[in-house]
Amino acid sequence: MGKIVGDAGAPLPAGLHLVATPIGNLGDISRRALETLAAVDAIACEDTRVTGGLLARLGISTPLIPYHDHNADEVRPRLLARLDAGESVALVSDAGMPAIADPGYKLVRACIEAGHAVSAVPGANAALMGLVLSGLPTDRFLFEGFLPAKTVARQKVLHTLATVPATLIFYESGPRLADSLADMAAVLGARGGAVARELTKLFEEVRRGTLAELAAHYAEVGPPKGEIVIVAGPPAARAAESTETIEQMLESALRTMSVRDAAEAVAAASGRPKREVYAQALALSGRKNETAG
Repeated sequence: MGKIVGDAGAPLPAGLHLVATPIGNLGDISRRALETLAAVDAIACEDTRVTGGLLARLGISTPLIPYHDHNADEVRPRLLARLDAGESVALVSDAGMPAIADPGYKLVRACIEAGHAVSAVPGANAALMGLVLSGLPTDRFLFEGFLPAKTVARQKVLHTLATVPATLIFYESGPRLADSLADMAAVLGARGGAVARELTKLFEEVRRGTLAELAAHYAEVGPPKGEIVIVAGPPAARAAESTETIEQMLESALRTMSVRDAAEAVAAASGRPKREVYAQALALSGRKNETAG
């Protein structure tokens, strides 16, 4: 539609504009984000109450369109139709950079496939802020997002990540924090870690220590409030796992997993052949059954 935005007075082009919003501190909104949100024809957002409150504080009255996990398939064609008509649409999340761990990436993909322009206005991101505040290596990292809520599924995912040569970043909720940290300590081993919460807000906290220390702390003090980022350091360089070490890993995995799942998880974590580990898991499980009998 060609609304004016920016110092040069250039019209805002039609297309999808991904706009980062503050993760807590309103002062983190950028000038370009303000100009874009005011200039677009509509803003697609996760929760109209959250984004509506933000826009009210910023003095922006652009129309809002709900776009979230529950309605994305229905709303996406409508947004594409508006872009087909030459409009500009912004996409925001409740906080931070959109299209990360939310259905925004499907809209981005659909826009690209339809030939629409896609641009981004950078800004705050909790995962990256937690990483740089952790004091852990930042040269290589993997963002995993939320782990499964159930212990068995969570440990299985962690086993697949155990040998990734990078710092790991997770999101987590307060009630599950201590259990997730305990599983990380058990599966990932003795690594440095950090828990960052309420980032950019009044009660911002970054606690550092080993994964085991962090698990013990939050088990003692109880679930913290706020949005939480967990950062786990990369694995230490080590020689190939011995048969005795593989057995220890299998014993831990077999407490919560079937023989097949335990073998798959330990094979992925250790780099040993799956068939070899499965045979060892069968033998170990048989010895346990004989002992129990």
